[in-house]
Amino acid sequence: MKRIMLIDDEPNVLLALQRVLERAFSGQDVSVESHASPLAALGRCQYIRYEVVISDYRMPGMDGVTLLKAIRALQPDSIRLMLSATTDFDAAMAAVNQAEVHRYLVKPWSRDELVDTVREALERYDRLLEDRLLADEKRAERGSITSEDKERRRLEAESPGITKVKWGPGGELLLDDD
Repeated sequence: MKRIMLIDDEPNVLLALQRVLERAFSGQDVSVESHASPLAALGRCQYIRYEVVISDYRMPGMDGVTLLKAIRALQPDSIRLMLSATTDFDAAMAAVNQAEVHRYLVKPWSRDELVDTVREALERYDRLLEDRLLADEKRAERGSITSEDKERRRLEAESPGITKVKWGPGGELLLDDD
């Protein structure tokens, strides 16, 4: 299943975006999830992999560049898109340079442009993963990566954070004390 995350502090905008994308990808194996809180979205990214993340730029508590930069640290392969009513060139440049945003969409968005951009982002994600798997296969053939490392990378791409889980000697899950 492919996952798309939407983040915007305006509930009506979230509902409109979700409705457009759910209709566009109806019948396909695509899930659209929305969050009004940047912190909630960031917390979710620690456990769930998202192929595409679309964030508003101006939100209380955390701006979109800061949020997408943090998401990039957790999920470097996700395709990040910025959606904003501002046409501030500096904001757009910060999004591209700091958070490696793939596209910057201006509100009000065009339905067709939004859907085409998300479709292209999903395809880009697939190409990135395919390229990584092929590169890992080549590295394994040359002996520069072990089959365990290759599998660890595949698992981490599929479920972010799974390779960082601490296991006890009896197979139990160990939790941090903090």
